[in-house]
Amino acid sequence: QVDLVESGGGSVQAGGSLRLSCVFSEYTDSIAWFRQAPGKEREGVAAISTAGTRYAYSLGDRFTISRDNAKNTLYLQMDMLKPEDTAIYYCAAYHGGIYYYSMLDRNEYTYWGQGTQVTVSS
Repeated sequence: QVDLVESGGGSVQAGGSLRLSCVFSEYTDSIAWFRQAPGKEREGVAAISTAGTRYAYSLGDRFTISRDNAKNTLYLQMDMLKPEDTAIYYCAAYHGGIYYYSMLDRNEYTYWGQGTQVTVSS
């Protein structure tokens, strides 16, 4: 069992920034951020695995994922936030590696955090 605890969400105006953190209880080869907006399906935002780093194409270069294994923490730096970024953001993990083109597929991940709310106002 891998425990994941997200933090760092909040309310921000459009154009602002937030940094989300996810503390994980043990190392996994694959770890990712997903988000779910009201009435929408959970979608992949960014992921790190043995195959590399992958971002959702729609984000452009506004978000940056990173991990600090010494601190058992995954980060998501979010800049130039837009109202459409409003969602609950989840951290997810899987022990093994994931094929590059499947890294943003929620079905590939076994462990999930409880999520942190991000609200972007216009």
